[in-house]
Amino acid sequence: MSKLKILVVFDSAGTPPRDQDFTEEFKTEDWLTEAGVIKSLEQLGHVVSTLGVYDDITLVSTALAENKPDVVFNLTEVFHGKAYLDKNLPAFYELEKIPYTGCGPVAMTICNNKALTKKILTYHRIKTPNFHIFYRGKRIWHPKKLKFPLMVKPVQEEASTGIAQASFVENEKDLADRVTFVHEKFDMPALAEEYIDGRELYASIIGKKQLHIFPLREMKFDEVPEDEPKLATYKAKWDKKYRRKWGIKNEFAGRLPNGTSKRIESICKRAYRALLLDGYGRFDLRLTSEGEIYIIEANANPALTIDDEFAESAKKEGLSYDKLLQKILNLAFQRQLPEKNRKK
Repeated sequence: MSKLKILVVFDSAGTPPRDQDFTEEFKTEDWLTEAGVIKSLEQLGHVVSTLGVYDDITLVSTALAENKPDVVFNLTEVFHGKAYLDKNLPAFYELEKIPYTGCGPVAMTICNNKALTKKILTYHRIKTPNFHIFYRGKRIWHPKKLKFPLMVKPVQEEASTGIAQASFVENEKDLADRVTFVHEKFDMPALAEEYIDGRELYASIIGKKQLHIFPLREMKFDEVPEDEPKLATYKAKWDKKYRRKWGIKNEFAGRLPNGTSKRIESICKRAYRALLLDGYGRFDLRLTSEGEIYIIEANANPALTIDDEFAESAKKEGLSYDKLLQKILNLAFQRQLPEKNRKK
């Protein structure tokens, strides 16, 4: 393994000063991903420099010129506070002809748009819930092809932002109210999709031409009454107090019906290629009591925190955090870039 010069680029809260120093931030829980990645890359023997970005692309071009990195380790999830702008950072790296980790701008564009993702999956005959897009300024009505209950979500948000208990609607009035809320709160179209009752599974996948799926994870709702919907809301994912109250835990998937793991693997690999993912990703799935498998969400560049789904799944298979990050680095050099700038 050769030593690399790596520029780790991540999100900052507001435009940082030119002489930015995140030493104190890296000690806090909110920065566990960035701190963990940087520490691990340094332990691997690489030379690491860092850059926080918010809305100033000139900071990126300046850092590339000054540091002359072999590769960018891309941890950005937003730009100017907008999740749907995150694709522009890898697009910029491609213009600069510099290798970078994770998925490219096309895959990120697709996965960040839930409507586009579902249209592509539907075209490829991969099961996803029936859905309808409600655009701002248009009449809100109940499409007859959709059966209640429904889940209403912002079209271009990530990490379950905008998904709450109120997103679960069972009649036309509640549907109209929640769609209106999404329009006004997030200033974007709303997606309404049929609620799929079943187990909430997470499939982490990595690769370009050769794809590999790590052991499945599952969100369990131990204290949620049997007759209540099991919703992977923002609070269910990120609010520790809420998770404790309702007995929500993320664990490795329990026993699955015979053949189900293989079917999930096949479906996820098909979806990964159909959505043009080319680095690493995660699929949020629902497995019904009848054994039907639905893709609910497709995530390009899922979180790399050492105790999050992706890293935990890799570790279960014997791939340490350091080795996982090195594997992600190696994939960055398989991306097609002009020959004069490609690193061996």
